[in-house]
Amino acid sequence: MKKIFLLLAALYVPAVGAAYKCVDEKGLTHIGDTEPVACANVMMYEISRSGTIVRTIEPTPTPEQLKVKRDEAERRKEAERAASEQKRKDLALLSSYGDEREFEVARDRNIEPLAARIKISKDRIKVINARVAQLEDEMEFYKAGKSKASKAREPPQPLLHELQRLRTEKEGLEQSVAATERQIEAFKVRFDIDKKRWLALKADPSARSTERK
Repeated sequence: MKKIFLLLAALYVPAVGAAYKCVDEKGLTHIGDTEPVACANVMMYEISRSGTIVRTIEPTPTPEQLKVKRDEAERRKEAERAASEQKRKDLALLSSYGDEREFEVARDRNIEPLAARIKISKDRIKVINARVAQLEDEMEFYKAGKSKASKAREPPQPLLHELQRLRTEKEGLEQSVAATERQIEAFKVRFDIDKKRWLALKADPSARSTERK
């Protein structure tokens, strides 16, 4: 048992006569029985008496080097996350569409309720415009008076309130129509991008193994 312990211990200590060697930043070689101070910032090697490299000793990194390593590690992780997410999206894309024409069908199915919403809003705007025109005519009637001899009168408050309400409603509807139209354009762009990606994946032999059966 004692012999086994001594043998194992020998594996974890430098060989007898081992030395430390490095080439510093200026190209000078340093060798010593202990780690040379000049080797602190460069790669150092522990060598045996026969010249065989026993182990490689990395230089102690500076705070700046540590930061660079952390940044590089974070970039690698982010790249791996992005690649994993892209792979997930590609698999979903290939499994969702079996034919190029299905993109148009899916796009139109998503756009249809939005287009219907726009039509309802525009129809309502037409009704509002007609009613606003009537109210504005009544406003002119009150402002001008019934005849040249009559004095102008202030329009009734209900009429003013209705006119303001209709104008506010129209403004809201117009904003809603514009937002919905932007949403439709976004759908078109998204489906166009997805279709191009799908076509590229279908043309790539390495992606065919992920296609739906």
